[in-house]
Amino acid sequence: MEKLHPGARWSFRMRVYLTMIFLSFFLVWFLIPIMSVLFSFIEGESSGLFFSSIFLSIFVYLIFIIIIGEIYARMAYNRWFYEFTPTNLKLERGIIWKRYSNIPYERVQNIDIHRGILARILGFSTVDIQTAGFHMVSSGRRGMSEGHIPALSIDNAEKIREFLMKKIGRKQGL
Repeated sequence: MEKLHPGARWSFRMRVYLTMIFLSFFLVWFLIPIMSVLFSFIEGESSGLFFSSIFLSIFVYLIFIIIIGEIYARMAYNRWFYEFTPTNLKLERGIIWKRYSNIPYERVQNIDIHRGILARILGFSTVDIQTAGFHMVSSGRRGMSEGHIPALSIDNAEKIREFLMKKIGRKQGL
């Protein structure tokens, strides 16, 4: 089985960073009032302690985000595999819950290659292989195709598209 482009780690990291920053806004709504109530009982000179504890908390939280992002990126990257067999595409992914997919070439209808800003900077592409009979909303992965490969080198993505287009053409008589 083949692995993803090493730049996929940055894609996985960014996903964690954005999620954690989004969650931190909710965390702030709960922590700041609690800390202000706790420090309101202490008189005047400890107001500096209040602000220093807030800055220390933010610093520790940022370090926590970086560590969690790195752990997630490494684990997700090391557990993402794909393989092209003579009859189908095999995908294997997941950290806690593994997901295995087999996509027969007969079901492939379209192959899209996406390159976002981060992908262009790091030199990789995302390949989406759309198939017959796959309903994106019911699968719980809204916006992704059944054959979603998140990070491939640009040349490898083009080779995969050419390979699959030949397989599609041969089966449909194009």
